[in-house]
Amino acid sequence: MTLPRPVTTPRPTAITRPHRVDLFIALSGLAVGVLLWFFGLYTSADRVFEQRWAALVPLAVMSACEAGRRTMPRAALIVGTLAIVANQFTNGNLVTVLMFTDIVYAAVVYGPPAQARRVPYTTGLITVAVTIGLLVWWQNALALLVGVITGMVSFLPAMTGAIVRNHREAAEAARLRAEQTALLAEMDRVQAVAAERARMARELHDMVANHLSAIAIHSTAALSLDEPATTRQALTVIRENSVAGLAEMRRLIGLLRDSGGDTEPAAAPTLAGLDALVGQARANARPSGLVLVLDDGGESDAGLPAPVELAAYRIVQESLTNALKHAAPGEVRVLLGRGPDALTVEVTSPYGERPGPTAPGSGAGLVGMRERVALLDGVFEAGPVTDHEGHRRWRVRAELPVAASDEERA
Repeated sequence: MTLPRPVTTPRPTAITRPHRVDLFIALSGLAVGVLLWFFGLYTSADRVFEQRWAALVPLAVMSACEAGRRTMPRAALIVGTLAIVANQFTNGNLVTVLMFTDIVYAAVVYGPPAQARRVPYTTGLITVAVTIGLLVWWQNALALLVGVITGMVSFLPAMTGAIVRNHREAAEAARLRAEQTALLAEMDRVQAVAAERARMARELHDMVANHLSAIAIHSTAALSLDEPATTRQALTVIRENSVAGLAEMRRLIGLLRDSGGDTEPAAAPTLAGLDALVGQARANARPSGLVLVLDDGGESDAGLPAPVELAAYRIVQESLTNALKHAAPGEVRVLLGRGPDALTVEVTSPYGERPGPTAPGSGAGLVGMRERVALLDGVFEAGPVTDHEGHRRWRVRAELPVAASDEERA
């Protein structure tokens, strides 16, 4: 015989006040039992204690046990068992028997886990033992009827309580799983939102910072130099960068607003656009005494994954922007090295005090570059170095793994 495993939820150990529902059941049972006793409705006759009042004692004790069925299930079961046995020596009361079945049920549902496991087995063994004992003693079919009644009074309520407790355990486990699933989903949502916000911040910074830095530097130059030709040249550069920056902003806003997919998304920058990027930066950097050189290590037959091309493009773009802001006059070199396993991007610029107007920096550019490389499991370095001629230069170097699936290369 396999019984349902009861719930193992902890139960309070301290005795508390009886539940109001239990008090109502106890008082109602006592009232109905007294009513049956008043009209002389007994369950049996010819008992050891034939006095009418004797049947009221087990009834009163069982009512008290009903009041503690939820707060003291173990004590209620023990005392209730003694009361049902005492009830057999009196004329008996039907309400006493019915309240005992409820106490057995409550002992399994509300009792400690060990008690909840033992009660069904114990009542089952008692039912079998009573049936066999009466068959041996009486040797007639009446013993089977008494055994069935014993099982209905003890084993059946215990089994019902075990089933109810098992269902409550399953419901509680399902609720906990639902809460955990909701919590994990919320954590995933928060992480996804944070990652998207970081990606948007990197894109916005990389797209606009270059143009705004050129605008800031050339506007400062135009204000500080009282030369019409220089002012006109500075205003021309300012206009070109403001128009380009506005176009980039419109493209980003369009991507953010496009939720239905009715418009074609703008293509992400690739390494094929590096010539145009360096050419634009060269025009912006000429008044600052910077000379930009692009040294491409040669085309590779195999295409690069789109995330790698985008990261490399943005790293070069941000490095040129930082050189325009902070580099001393001299050569700014952009070097691309393509190997079978990684794409190397290196940008070096003169390191030292910059004469003339500069644009303030926030440090977000280096953070964005480092994040881009980390997302691709690459290696990023940025800091001052000394070249073979002994000159101090600022170097940004990134190694981007190019191993990708066919879908990523498509």
